Amino acid sequence: MQLINIGFGNLISGERLIAVVSPDSAPIKRMVQEARERGILIDATYGRRTKAVLILDNDHVVLSALSPEVVAGRLEGAPADGEENQCN
Repeated sequence: MQLINIGFGNLISGERLIAVVSPDSAPIKRMVQEARERGILIDATYGRRTKAVLILDNDHVVLSALSPEVVAGRLEGAPADGEENQCN
């Protein structure tokens, strides 16, 4: 099982990850709100600004303070550009 650090020591299973998207579009904002209402939202931002929304295969939605590029780089196993300046 591959675990991916999504910031602040939080880990998710790479096998369960379907998509990593930016939180800026209206459809993604609706998805986050619906997940919050259904009780399947996991906020792993520690009060920081949400930079990535991670969608899992079990319908859970995870918020991360890391950018989608950094999360994707960690999924591939290679550090993304500027990762050293990101929240860990």
